[in-house]
Amino acid sequence: MLGFIKKLFTPAVDFKQLIADGALIVDVRTPFEYKSGHIKGSVNIPVDTIKGKVGELKQKNKTIITCCRSGARSGMAKSILRNGGIEAHNGGPWNVLNAKIN
Repeated sequence: MLGFIKKLFTPAVDFKQLIADGALIVDVRTPFEYKSGHIKGSVNIPVDTIKGKVGELKQKNKTIITCCRSGARSGMAKSILRNGGIEAHNGGPWNVLNAKIN
């Protein structure tokens, strides 16, 4: 119920516009998963290593869109990046995000 209410008051993210404005897509799945299919132009940084990459990503001075297989790992990665001072959005499953932006 709370998720439903939150969706009512949280504006939808325009991922296509974020990318047009220079956002970087970070796929947080394992390298094996990434090789099986991914969004063109995305970079693979597995969620278990993303905390160590916050400084490097922050230097890029770009909005980050995270994605994974289901949206769970990308949600964790988004939180890690935001805690590191990066504007980040959870794009959810990579194939759903791909359909939204293409």
